[in-house]
Amino acid sequence: MNKILLVGRLVKDPELKVFEQDERMVARFVVAVNRNYKNSEGENKADFIPVSVWGRRAEIISKYLQKGSFISVSGRLKTGSYEDKEGNKRYTYEVVAEDFHFVENRKKEEMAQ
Repeated sequence: MNKILLVGRLVKDPELKVFEQDERMVARFVVAVNRNYKNSEGENKADFIPVSVWGRRAEIISKYLQKGSFISVSGRLKTGSYEDKEGNKRYTYEVVAEDFHFVENRKKEEMAQ
């Protein structure tokens, strides 16, 4: 089973892309997720995980969330690979969100203050 659950904060504002030929939408953003342990200096480290959301949910994400928003995302891991200009194989990954919840109940305008 390919199932992922993330809880974290957006690193920057979501980017909404609309495909004009069929009017599909995708929102892409990165979630910073704290690890559940501290390093030798007593600091929490974070992982930065790319997420994509499709359809109506993409529009909702781009409308109501911004950098710093706290969100929970559940979905599946999508992996891929390609060859760069130098011929090296590169691997890609992202979480394709199937569901999400706003962890904080604040609007964009309130967060900007």
